[in-house]
Amino acid sequence: MDRDTAVVDARTREVETAAIKELVAVLEHSQQNELCDEFVGLFRADAIWTTGHGKRLIGRDAISAFTRQVLPGAMKGSTATYEVVHVLFIRPDVAAVKVRQRYLTLDGEQIGNEGSPLYVMAKEDGQWRLVACQNTEVAED
Repeated sequence: MDRDTAVVDARTREVETAAIKELVAVLEHSQQNELCDEFVGLFRADAIWTTGHGKRLIGRDAISAFTRQVLPGAMKGSTATYEVVHVLFIRPDVAAVKVRQRYLTLDGEQIGNEGSPLYVMAKEDGQWRLVACQNTEVAED
């Protein structure tokens, strides 16, 4: 593929960025509402994920098992928000997505440090899916 073919034109970038932001909104919704199936359904079957504490999960089954252990009850006294801050299209169907993750009390006050996830996504059968994800805590200065 030559360089010109790999470039995503402005209109396509706008449309695909909106679709990527929608996936991140579904991720936020699934976490805030502790919807394990909705969350796990965002991942490709062979996805990899490293949690914010360094746990390596390989494949949707491992991601599902981990999610079912930690998500139920996790939002009882708090919530999390996710904001897409940068999208880099590696190819028209592959993007690296940088996200700002904030943990908040139910009154909207920040709890602890922010997170800075990196999500590599691929578009397959018309849908963006999470493929390789790394959650990282942002240490305070």
